[in-house]
Amino acid sequence: MKKASFSKAINYFKLIRITSWPKNFFVFVPAIFSKHIFETAALKNVILAFFIFSLASSIVYIFNDIMDASKDAIHPLKKDRPIAKGEIAKGKASLLLLVLFVIFLTITFRLKFDFVMIVWCYVIVNLLYTLFLKKIVLVDIFCIASGFMLRVLAGAFIISVLISNWLILTTMFLSLFLAVMKRRVEIASSPNALEQRDVLKDYSLNFTDQIGAITASGVILCYALYSVADRTVKSFGTEGLVYTTIFVIFGIFRYMYLVYKKEKGENVIEVILTDLPMMINLILYVLTAIYIIYLRY
Repeated sequence: MKKASFSKAINYFKLIRITSWPKNFFVFVPAIFSKHIFETAALKNVILAFFIFSLASSIVYIFNDIMDASKDAIHPLKKDRPIAKGEIAKGKASLLLLVLFVIFLTITFRLKFDFVMIVWCYVIVNLLYTLFLKKIVLVDIFCIASGFMLRVLAGAFIISVLISNWLILTTMFLSLFLAVMKRRVEIASSPNALEQRDVLKDYSLNFTDQIGAITASGVILCYALYSVADRTVKSFGTEGLVYTTIFVIFGIFRYMYLVYKKEKGENVIEVILTDLPMMINLILYVLTAIYIIYLRY
């Protein structure tokens, strides 16, 4: 009995996709780069934003799994999702979706208006994506990318800070890069790609590779320009942030290697957490950036 209950609980954890919640750490970006991350009030607000986005993303994931159950069942990885595998009935998933939505609705009415609008925009865009936007070439990757952008904007609004235009552009290019790499892996790794996602017929490996190269270049250039911008140097009192560019370059190149040579990249969190060089690079970047921003002077 205990084993069955534990197995059922695991299935529900899979359904709300807790393993994808680390994506919501993007809400911390504005607090880190505005030098507010160690302020108690700001940190509490950003942590709250993280959990609200986690709740919102779980709502989106459940809705997506309910709508796409039949196609997920023939996907080499998604076939193990609880609804596609038949471990959770659509009715029970719908009930959980309703409960989470009521909680989300109740919480968001109590928060700052501009932050709430961003979170709701995230939910609406992703629901529309599941319903029909995912079938429109290029619009689909912009919808995927918007999630990362909205997280960063929400992180800025929740603590009422302005973020650099260069940092916004960096996030935009990074978001598009991750989205198109996801499409690239879907095309390359699955023999039933067109059956699983209709829009893939409008993509090709060559097309995604070109977009990938452009967006990867955009990430590196925009971050490099952010690191040496007058506003950045003045804010941090040093030009040292430019040295963190090497970690960004390595991270982009390593990710491309994993996509092109290992056919990984459909799940960005899985890539980062299962590839040791990526994890080490990320840790070194964070430690170096925090030292330069907060501890150098």
